[in-house]
Amino acid sequence: MRKMKSSLLLICVVSACCADHPLVIADEPAQPSATVTETLPIEPTPQQIEYFERKIRPLLHQHCFECHSADSKTLQGGLRLDSRHHLHRGGDSGPAVVAGKPEESLLIESIRHDDAAYPMPPKGKLAAHEIDELTRWVQQGAPFPASTDSQASMSTATIDIEASKDFWSFQPLKAFPLPKVRMDQWPRNRIDWFVLAALEQNDLQPTDAADRLTLLRRVSFDLTGLPPTRAQAEKFLSDSSPEAYDTLITQLMQSPAYGQRWARQWLDLARYTDTTASWLDSTGQAHLSRDWVVRALNEDMPYDQFVQRQLATDMMPTTGPDDLPALGFLGLSPTYWKELQLPCEIIKVIVADEWEERIDAVTRTFLGLTVACARCHDHKFDPISMEDYYALAGVMASTRLSEKPLMDEATYEPVRLAKAEVAKLNEEIKKLKKQKPVPQEEIDALVAKEKALIASTPHYDTPMANAVSEESLYVVRAGKTHQDGTRLEYKPGPQDLQLFIRGNPNRLGAVVPRRVIEVLSKDEPEVFEQGSGRLELARAITQDASALTARVIVNRIWLAHFGSGLVSTPSNFGQLGARPSHPELLDDLTARFVDNGWSLKWLHREIVSSATYQQASHRSEAMESKDPDNRWLGRMNRRRLDIESWRDAMLTVSGQMDHQMIGPSMDFDDAKNRFRTLYTTVHRRDMSKVLQLHDFPDPNAHSPQRIPTTTALQGLYLLNSPFVATQAETLARRIVNEFSGDIDDKIDQTHWVLFGRGASGSEIELARSFLGEQADEPESEAWRQYAHALLGCNEFLFVD
Repeated sequence: MRKMKSSLLLICVVSACCADHPLVIADEPAQPSATVTETLPIEPTPQQIEYFERKIRPLLHQHCFECHSADSKTLQGGLRLDSRHHLHRGGDSGPAVVAGKPEESLLIESIRHDDAAYPMPPKGKLAAHEIDELTRWVQQGAPFPASTDSQASMSTATIDIEASKDFWSFQPLKAFPLPKVRMDQWPRNRIDWFVLAALEQNDLQPTDAADRLTLLRRVSFDLTGLPPTRAQAEKFLSDSSPEAYDTLITQLMQSPAYGQRWARQWLDLARYTDTTASWLDSTGQAHLSRDWVVRALNEDMPYDQFVQRQLATDMMPTTGPDDLPALGFLGLSPTYWKELQLPCEIIKVIVADEWEERIDAVTRTFLGLTVACARCHDHKFDPISMEDYYALAGVMASTRLSEKPLMDEATYEPVRLAKAEVAKLNEEIKKLKKQKPVPQEEIDALVAKEKALIASTPHYDTPMANAVSEESLYVVRAGKTHQDGTRLEYKPGPQDLQLFIRGNPNRLGAVVPRRVIEVLSKDEPEVFEQGSGRLELARAITQDASALTARVIVNRIWLAHFGSGLVSTPSNFGQLGARPSHPELLDDLTARFVDNGWSLKWLHREIVSSATYQQASHRSEAMESKDPDNRWLGRMNRRRLDIESWRDAMLTVSGQMDHQMIGPSMDFDDAKNRFRTLYTTVHRRDMSKVLQLHDFPDPNAHSPQRIPTTTALQGLYLLNSPFVATQAETLARRIVNEFSGDIDDKIDQTHWVLFGRGASGSEIELARSFLGEQADEPESEAWRQYAHALLGCNEFLFVD
């Protein structure tokens, strides 16, 4: 009976703490379902179109369009697959697909070759991953952009580059005059004038300012990813000077926690990983790249330099070995398995896929453009040609993933020679161990020689950063025929690629010189002549394309602070991307960001100092009816903590957080892991189930933003996780043993630590009722359950 009473009261405690923070059910990502409508979608979303252009159209181009498109010499079966209309209408045998039902779709039946009347392609069955991709596409409703119906074949029309430069994201930056507003006392800085003007134009007005404790908690989590301490709260509340908030911002950005918080934001974009497949050569020192990002952000490295060093610091005369880990952006790129017993024609496709992934990561991260869509055909929507794509592919083809020491090459040369000798000794030892009987004395002698060589070589264990080197990859036959397998050859010096017809590296077109994307060049794009061209590309991104590059990062920072960007498609600033909600604000803020030396700390300060940012998050009826999505920013968005901030907050309030900036990462479930979640191992092939459960992005690909979900499994994790249980138990001990005063005082202090505010009278009364007779028992189960309930509150999980 007592246990039942405790459980009921536990629910009451959670309900009371969450009363003002109702559970927000986020939109979950669309899942394949048999209930998808049988008709093709009238207008696919930008995400669906991007998926189609990157994954599906290339497959159709490569395997189907020769016989089933407007360009076919003979249209087979009366079936065209190059437009939505023809796909839906089908051919002589009926519709090619039944949207949402791959098992009933002739297209899927044909490519599977299982009892198909017409197995396709007739030359041979597709690879398993290609069949899976097409099946997934049909299962998701077979989205197909309608606007391409009249452009079904591979585009051969000349792109009007000059006319394309008139598009908003390609325009030069400029500061705008402040708009006229009625509530001219409300703005705190230039941001607010543009926001207020948009609100007034839509017959809206801003919400009241948040109270100081709410603002403190908000800005602390935003800038450091950690909750404020009681001491910080008391200091901020007692400081009545006009500079109090600005001083707080300075202190938060001077904390090492600032770099740790914002590094994780960047690593999502860079598809960072600590560990990858076991068959890859790896030093296990990927953390050097992570730590470089933390350091660069804490030092407020200008963003244009931040970009350049990640693409080409090894080619920059002004940087040194300490910056080599920056190359992890490319050096930690996903690498796909290559079975060299297979014909080189197959391996060439795999290598081309790797180059495509790197182009996609670079262009979407820095430029907000989906250049990878132009691998098989000119981009269907943006002014990006196949020549543009293969100009960049040549840069990637001339760049080899490698490891580099954090010292100059001359100092490292003796180490390189010693390691080569050690490798030879290891090979000899392996051969000897296979002999019968095993010549143990010879083995022992070689082992002793190896140890002596290592001990006598200074800097033998110097850290090796995941980086890149200037070498070109060539995929060639290992013998005279394709049956002899494949050999990968790396040669010094760059290479220009031939255009791959329909994206197929075994069907070659004209040679394309390495250069920048034409529409981003101020004049005729110059051919890259410095090695691979990485440095020239990096400079073009931050100079010729500086307006676009700066807009993209400003929007990303805005997105992180408000939960939604001024452009809602943060990695797509092209035709398929969203248009800015506040175009003049975006340009004005971006122009001033560049004028202030590309300083990210200046940008953060400008945003969090605005009256727009300092609004309360409560919703008015008028706002809900006129602007339910808060597009016009008439209030602050309530946001849920990401898994890193949530876990870090639990460690902080329980008193278990170790703020040390460690090197190699630790497993999420390691009981000794009390460090910030930034230092938790990210495994590209075997992701932590807890991270997956809480919306952590896939480290195999660039992730523009996290999509929060609310699932039953998350609730079960909260109730049953050993980690949460440990933090609850530790927090309970802290409440009883460290917090002073009587029971009421302890409850009040607990609320200060967890929620950044004192407990109300009703909360104290409810907690006392729950604790009951066990309140005087320091090690009682009631205290642990009470702590666990508070950790599960929405007020702890959400930031107003």
